[in-house]
Amino acid sequence: MIDAFVTHSIRDGIGTLIFGHPAGNSLPSSLLNQINEGLQALQQDDAVRVIVIESEGKKAFCGGASLAELKTLKTLEDATSFFMGFATVINTLRQIDKFVVIRVQGKAVGGAIGLIAAADYAIANEEASIKLSELSIGIGPYVIEPAVSRKIGKTAFGQLSLAAHDWKSAHWAYQKGLYAEVYPSTLALDNAVQSFAQRLSQYAPDAMKQLKKLHWKDTNHWDTLLPENAKITGQLAISQFTKTVLNTL
Repeated sequence: MIDAFVTHSIRDGIGTLIFGHPAGNSLPSSLLNQINEGLQALQQDDAVRVIVIESEGKKAFCGGASLAELKTLKTLEDATSFFMGFATVINTLRQIDKFVVIRVQGKAVGGAIGLIAAADYAIANEEASIKLSELSIGIGPYVIEPAVSRKIGKTAFGQLSLAAHDWKSAHWAYQKGLYAEVYPSTLALDNAVQSFAQRLSQYAPDAMKQLKKLHWKDTNHWDTLLPENAKITGQLAISQFTKTVLNTL
């Protein structure tokens, strides 16, 4: 893999979105925008009954926010805009009326955990450990907190966000509810994702739309909450503390 990319395709009612980035599948704002556009395209296509999100490669699932881009942020406007990329994707995952299955084949850091939590069903392998590292660089997982806390609860979110240097295992994430299933190999993971997506694609579309609404009830306030949290994160991202830490990375 040389360049960052996002692709989407459709087969047998399953819309698959794949993203990749040479820096550990990290997410600069341009890639977040492309992911959002891909999700919107799959949502609008009547041939799609279920959406699967994957990342490129066999190692990291996603390194979260691009550190390279974080280092370039100078103004509150730019920093807020960057974190709005995560807010927009999470709100899109919440608002589209098709279920989203996410395949997690490796480590997930920071904002990546927000994407996993905002998907409707996450399937992982044993390599898919997680870490919320934001506090260690002087910011916090404010944008993704509603999605993560909704999935794993406030107590587990507190443990994860305070242990900013520590990895939690895939089995820890499964026990807390972030992952619905965990498999010992990538082959078993791929088979499980394909099988589950195929089953979902055969269910009644109207029934699934109504069930998705039920799953996401009482979250309409995220339309304003997540942008507010993006601004909080942006303010911290341009602080001297965070700039100093980023310069050491």
